[in-house]
Amino acid sequence: MPHPVRFGVHYDFRNPPGSGVSSADLYARTLEQIRHVDALGFDSVWMSEHHFVEDGYMPSLIAMSGAIAAATQRVEIGQAVLLLPFQHPLRLAEDLAVLDNLSGGRMLLGAGLGYVREEFQALGVPRANRVSLTEECLEILRLAWSGEEFSYEGKRYRVEKIRIRPRPVRTGGPPIFVAAMSEGGARRAARFGAHLLPQGDRAAVLDPWIEAVAERGGAPDDYRVGVIRGFQVADDPEAYRAIWRRSAAADGERYGQRIYGKWISESADRMTEQLAEGQASGRAIPQNVFFGTPEQCIAEVERFRREFHVTDLIIRGVSPGEAPEDEIPNLERFAREVIPHFRAAT
Repeated sequence: MPHPVRFGVHYDFRNPPGSGVSSADLYARTLEQIRHVDALGFDSVWMSEHHFVEDGYMPSLIAMSGAIAAATQRVEIGQAVLLLPFQHPLRLAEDLAVLDNLSGGRMLLGAGLGYVREEFQALGVPRANRVSLTEECLEILRLAWSGEEFSYEGKRYRVEKIRIRPRPVRTGGPPIFVAAMSEGGARRAARFGAHLLPQGDRAAVLDPWIEAVAERGGAPDDYRVGVIRGFQVADDPEAYRAIWRRSAAADGERYGQRIYGKWISESADRMTEQLAEGQASGRAIPQNVFFGTPEQCIAEVERFRREFHVTDLIIRGVSPGEAPEDEIPNLERFAREVIPHFRAAT
């Protein structure tokens, strides 16, 4: 039986230079929006991580998860993604267990490798070790959240007779999503029995996962698949698109694209090759902003569910450079005119 579609809202807390807004003010106003998102009936709130960026891209997902847990009552709280090579697995297991208890069992873990060379250099983590660091972290988290005493010995970590307390609220701990920007990531998610956060060429980040899940005796419908994509609900989508292109949000996106485009170009590995191949072939899972009437938005969500097995559609909450309160009307329309179609359908 397919999962119902869950709807989340994504935040990166970017504050472009020259905005005139302090980080403290942006955080407070964004948390107020998140309280509203919780009340509107969205299912989840997600954050993503980067470091040392001039626009203040959120570097501390654990701290912000605690603030969101305190500000909300019902949404799940996840990361898309938290960079595991920069975390000690025992420390992370404890932090997420505490957050799970504080939130009443609402934590998720979205796990990623990271790819930005300057982040690894600054934090003193060898980028060449990122796969083994990530995979051993995932193995240790599963053992830690079992509630039992365990030992572990790998290439990067050694643990002797440890028992993690407190236990997470959910048996086995927060559900784990694994990010895939390459075929390796897709197959890693299947191997760990994790949910999936694919980005890029579906032939690299989704189809191999489906194949690997089947090889393990499972099916995509046994798992959740989350994709971040902006949606703007408008009665006249083309007119709204023209206005948006001249907005502070568009300026903030262009600023971000320069930074993140540079990072991708500097990575020069199979991941970046597969991202480029997806764009060139038209196979990339769309993540551009979709402008549409409520009916067009419903049709696009249906397409995502059908074509990409998406169970968790994560729309953007605050565009960089925009005031969080100015984006509430779009979230309200999406909650009022799009989400109910999928609640009724399931």
